Amino acid sequence: MNSGDSRQSARMNRLLWIIQAVLALLFLFAGGAKLALPIEDMAKQAGLPGTLLRFVGICEVLGAFGLILPGLLRIRPGLTPLAASALVIIMIGATTVTLRTGSIALALFPAMTGLLLCFVAYQRWHWSRAKTLQTNRVTLSSR
Repeated sequence: MNSGDSRQSARMNRLLWIIQAVLALLFLFAGGAKLALPIEDMAKQAGLPGTLLRFVGICEVLGAFGLILPGLLRIRPGLTPLAASALVIIMIGATTVTLRTGSIALALFPAMTGLLLCFVAYQRWHWSRAKTLQTNRVTLSSR
């Protein structure tokens, strides 16, 4: 790997961390709201069962932690693309519900959030796979 590749890799890593941090804050806020607000009001407004909203809130909070903690703690960083992929599923549901109840313009926010999550999932999966291959090469060459 030459210095140009390493600089580009470092820039991509910084960009991914920025996107992950923003998405994590978004999902902490959205999930926390679903867990803290009165369930009856949310269920009436969303037209969805309250238990489903609570479940989605828990998933959003856990997904937010999954976007940040594995890379930050350097423990199982392969969980980050898994968390991003799971949140994509939630965003597909959010986009669908928004289209069903609102306008196309309102559905753009969860759709764009889902696309950002797809970008993070793919890039972090690619990143962790490259690290694993690099580690395996070092291990094999040291034998």
